Amino acid sequence: MDVLTDLLTSDFRDLDRRALDFFASLTAKIGPADLARPTPCPDWTLYGLLRHQVSQDIGFAAAARGEGGTLAEWRGGSLGDDPHAAVVASGRLVTEAFADDGVLTREFALPEVRDGGAFPGALAITFHVVDLVVHAWDVAATLGLPWEPDADLVEASLKVAQIVPDDPESRRPGESFGPSLPADGPDLRERLLRMLGRDPHWRPA
Repeated sequence: MDVLTDLLTSDFRDLDRRALDFFASLTAKIGPADLARPTPCPDWTLYGLLRHQVSQDIGFAAAARGEGGTLAEWRGGSLGDDPHAAVVASGRLVTEAFADDGVLTREFALPEVRDGGAFPGALAITFHVVDLVVHAWDVAATLGLPWEPDADLVEASLKVAQIVPDDPESRRPGESFGPSLPADGPDLRERLLRMLGRDPHWRPA
């Protein structure tokens, strides 16, 4: 079975809940002074990265409800006075939306991925998982913390990474993933990061 067919016939919702918990476990360690720190994503401070992920959660939740067709649905996340609480709340929102009957076969509008057309829900949910796992590394690297996703999350994310377009239009500045780096080492976590444009040896300046 090819990777795309595998993803189209999979149910990643349990993995998504685990990825949300993993991401939130790292954001719980963020203090107010950390929010201005630079991240491995050159266009985002830690505040900007968290706001991006909260916005993505809200957008995916809207898409799961059959909405989410405009970019405004994906850009309105707010961290308020408590960024970690905002992360937890947006995670709960998307989990509730993904739990709806029929969500795996529903068409998800993802305007940040493709302008026009839609994706089957089963595939769209895999995108949310890989986003969380890799942005969790961004948070961990920014704070100098270990990044230890479980083996199932790494394996699943590697599958998704194989189908993420790797061209200048898709990997331009301001996008979630940068141009891929050589990724043939034995460490699967490092391979995942490199496939999605992360240097595993990045450290804050």
